[in-house]
Amino acid sequence: MKKIVVSTFPNAKALPLWIAASQGFFSQRGLDVELHETESSKLQRERLAAGTIHIAQAAVDNALSMMTDGLDVLIVMGGESGMNDFIVQPGITSFEDLRGRTLVVDAPDTAYALLARKMLAQHGLVYNVDYWLKPVGNASRRLAAMIESTENAGGVLNPPYSAEAQLRGMHSLGRLVDHLGPYQAGGAFVLRGWAEANRDLLESYMAAYVEALRWLRDPLHGGAVEHMLINRLGLTHEIAAATRLELLEPAFGFAIDARLDRTGFDNVLATRAATEGEHPRLADVRSFIDESYYDRALASLNAQTPR
Repeated sequence: MKKIVVSTFPNAKALPLWIAASQGFFSQRGLDVELHETESSKLQRERLAAGTIHIAQAAVDNALSMMTDGLDVLIVMGGESGMNDFIVQPGITSFEDLRGRTLVVDAPDTAYALLARKMLAQHGLVYNVDYWLKPVGNASRRLAAMIESTENAGGVLNPPYSAEAQLRGMHSLGRLVDHLGPYQAGGAFVLRGWAEANRDLLESYMAAYVEALRWLRDPLHGGAVEHMLINRLGLTHEIAAATRLELLEPAFGFAIDARLDRTGFDNVLATRAATEGEHPRLADVRSFIDESYYDRALASLNAQTPR
């Protein structure tokens, strides 16, 4: 068995990893996968750069952030749109109501915080002038901060925390994809050197991940999926059932076979350019997206289990 360390966030989007482990999809390919459930994207990026994790399964904008810091990172697989709602406190009915308020984020300079900044700019609100961002960490921590204090006026949340927030009386000002269009959020990214030295491990990992996604989509496994959400995240049956349906929703939930959405990725680049400025290291996507690993992984999986 070959050990690899995979980092993700402790939310419902980690389901394919939990499934791949519990159903033996990793072990069948000779992989001993240690799952690192990160507290924040900053910590995740630091650990990937240091080599203490090998694969990050998270918002690929974090890979772009690492590239602008001079690191040689490859995006190798897609995953999902982020499944994000812009959740606000009761009494807030419009974006204008956020003027002068504080929003909670993971990190102000990556991924969903950049989307929030872009969306607020479209509604005439200027970052650090009309509103402020408070970094508190992953989605569970953002929800906790909003529960703790209404001074934390809103934040981007994904399943299951978006559903829990609304059950607590908070509400959504809309899904980010509805405001901003397709977005390539979650995916897999690695250091180029590690990928080149461990091609077989990476391809085996991706084949297992896609197999887990297919297992997740099978209606026969719906009860098992909800049970896993309940056990892993401490959800009620009501939230688990709602979350499972969101995860499978076309154009919002998991992408079929974790394919990279190039239109959505163009939006990632445009969002980063609009909020953080253009960067020469991001000018040529061919230098940091390599789908050849994914293509071989998918071919090997389809050869073993024809669809």
